[in-house]
Amino acid sequence: MKILSNGSIENLAKKFRSDNGLSLTEPINLKSLLRKLNILTIFKPLSSSFYGMSLKANTSKCFILINSENAKGRQHFSIAHELFHLYYDEEPVPHICDNHVGSKSNSEKNANKFASALLMPEEGVIGMLSQDELKSNTLPISSILRIGQYFSVSHQALLIRLKGLSLISPQNYAELNNIIIQEVAIQHGYDTSLYNKGNKGLVIGDFGTKARTLYEMEKISEGHYIELLNKIKPYEQS
Repeated sequence: MKILSNGSIENLAKKFRSDNGLSLTEPINLKSLLRKLNILTIFKPLSSSFYGMSLKANTSKCFILINSENAKGRQHFSIAHELFHLYYDEEPVPHICDNHVGSKSNSEKNANKFASALLMPEEGVIGMLSQDELKSNTLPISSILRIGQYFSVSHQALLIRLKGLSLISPQNYAELNNIIIQEVAIQHGYDTSLYNKGNKGLVIGDFGTKARTLYEMEKISEGHYIELLNKIKPYEQS
C-alpha cells in the first residue's frame, strides 16, 4: 500500500465520522461505536510490546484484540488504528501492531495518521483553543489537559497531533513532552484513569448471544455453552 497524503488521511477520517453519524468536532465513544459496527473486540492482558491486532473474515465479520495492559488512552488509539486496517487497508491481513522501533510499513504509517485524525479532528481541536493560543503557537498545560481529556487520548498522541497541525512549536512540543502527565493531571483536578491500564477481560460484541443461540438450538452442549460464557466473564474495571 502506498503512503497516503495527509489530506487523503484527513478526508478518510471525516468520511468515517460522517458514515457513522458523528460530527467533525465531537469525541468518539469507541465502545459504543464498536457495538454499532458489530466488531467483536476483546481486551486481554498481553506483553508490553503488543498494542493490538485485527482481522476480517470473508463474511466481512471483523475482530479486534486490544492489550488491556496499555493505558486506556493508548487503547483508544489502537482501536482507531485497527479501524483503518479493517475499513481502508487495500490488502488487510491478520497482523500485530506493536511498539517495535524499526521502520514501519506504509500501511502502519497510514493507520497511525488515520487514528490521530479520527480521534482528534482538526475542527474539534481548533475549536477548543482561543484566538491568542492559535496565534502564539504555544499552548499551556491547562489547555493540553483539557483537550486530551475531552478526546480521551494519550498525552503523546495529542502532542504529535498538535505538532502535525502546527498548533505548537517544536520547542513547546519538547517542553510538554517532558511533563509527567499523571502528576500534572492530579494537580489540575483531573481523573487520571485515562493514563492507566484497564478493561481487562472486556468483550464487546454478540459473542454471548451467539453462544446462547447455539445452545438453545442444541448445537452445543450445556458444558460447552458454560465454557464459552466463562471466556467472557464480567471484566475488571481497573
